[in-house]
Amino acid sequence: MPIEVDVAVLGGGPGGYTAAIRAAQAGRSVVIIEKDKLGGTCLHRGCIPSKALLRSAEVYATVKNASAYGVTVPSDGVSVEWDGVMKRKGAIVEQLHKGLQALMKQHRIEVVSGKGRIIGPSIFSPRSGAIAVELADGESETIVPRNVILATGSRPRKLADLPYDGVHVVTSDEALDWPTLPGSVLIVGGGVIGAEWASLLSDFGSKVVIVETADRIVPLEDKDISAELARSLKKRGVEIHTGAKLIGSSCKVEDGTVQAVIEKDGKEVPLSAERMLVSVGRQGNVENLGFENTDVKAENGYVKVNPLTLQTGEPHIYAIGDCIGGVQLAHAAMHEAAVAVDHLLGRAQATSRAADRDIPRCIYSRPEAAAIGWSEAEAAKQGFETKTAKIPLRILGKALVYGESEGFAKVVADKKTGDLLGVHLVGAHATDLIAEASLAKLLDAVPWEIAQTIHPHPTLSEALQEVMAALDGGASHG
Repeated sequence: MPIEVDVAVLGGGPGGYTAAIRAAQAGRSVVIIEKDKLGGTCLHRGCIPSKALLRSAEVYATVKNASAYGVTVPSDGVSVEWDGVMKRKGAIVEQLHKGLQALMKQHRIEVVSGKGRIIGPSIFSPRSGAIAVELADGESETIVPRNVILATGSRPRKLADLPYDGVHVVTSDEALDWPTLPGSVLIVGGGVIGAEWASLLSDFGSKVVIVETADRIVPLEDKDISAELARSLKKRGVEIHTGAKLIGSSCKVEDGTVQAVIEKDGKEVPLSAERMLVSVGRQGNVENLGFENTDVKAENGYVKVNPLTLQTGEPHIYAIGDCIGGVQLAHAAMHEAAVAVDHLLGRAQATSRAADRDIPRCIYSRPEAAAIGWSEAEAAKQGFETKTAKIPLRILGKALVYGESEGFAKVVADKKTGDLLGVHLVGAHATDLIAEASLAKLLDAVPWEIAQTIHPHPTLSEALQEVMAALDGGASHG
């Protein structure tokens, strides 16, 4: 017999499990269909394991620099125990995975392990939206929901002509399970993922080379963020080639070494490293989901949705998270989950999906970077006459005490109205500090109001107070 439920969620990542819990909390019966492990890419191949590695790298870098804090390390120095690093990463993932499983039981959410595919009208349902699930044991199950939420996520985008082998030439998925720490790595793609891997690998002592086609790394962020991160990475020995293109057909693995050629300034430049990490973005998982049986459409590799309600061409079928494109971040998927569930529940207080620019963007490198809103250049393109302020973190007592004084805080505002247009941070705990700017954007706070908010001293949060005050020449330490 088919399983009849109020809501079926296809995909158990952050967006999927958040949607399931929210619907269950409203008293709806819910099933999650997940082909892999509950938690999705974020928990098992993305956010959490990569941040665990970044933290280990940060600790190693701090210990190596212990003398700056008046602490003496053993004369034989410190070393990286890669097996221990990977064991810690695995333990964190497993703990969170068990926690999610417990949450599903707590909210009486049934988790079906298998590959789901939407089917059209049938004897089970007069309308499309029933889901046929191919179970791991070869059997099948049919789910008949009143509403469907597609949360199928994404996967690393691959470049053609590269000899991917899971060890020497990899995406970020395979890099998370490298059996040994590489002595050298060629990173193709200097976006967020590339910058984070460059940071952690260089901190672990690997020789790192970045190849980026744009004229700067993390090209989608404010130019000041790009410049600061590039400066920091270069200071640690990272070699950065911007305006460069990898010649895919040139790549080969010989005697455990990756050989490649890039094209830069009209010249061909040979490069080699123990391993190659390809980080050129992600693509939505939209294949083989049975869309042909429905009015759900995929466009440019992503599910097409109403940008406000997240409904597809079938009003009772929603899509959220990486599979719809836009800002492909776990917290964006969680926000979209709330929007979709509140809409299908018919809640009067249901909100619309936030604009991409109002979703915080974070880079967990060392130093960290975070932003929300428009960059200075983007604001100008939107027709705003802007005014900006920027302060270095080294003016803050807490930054000096913490031993992490790299970075800055920058604000972009509308010169005519004073409205807050964008906040850009580089420095220790920038990914935590950006939450205040996110709240300010939600409440339509202007810089003057943030400057008037009492911030504790000494803290890194003073950076936001100072930069907002600096916009009108009122910074205390600027």
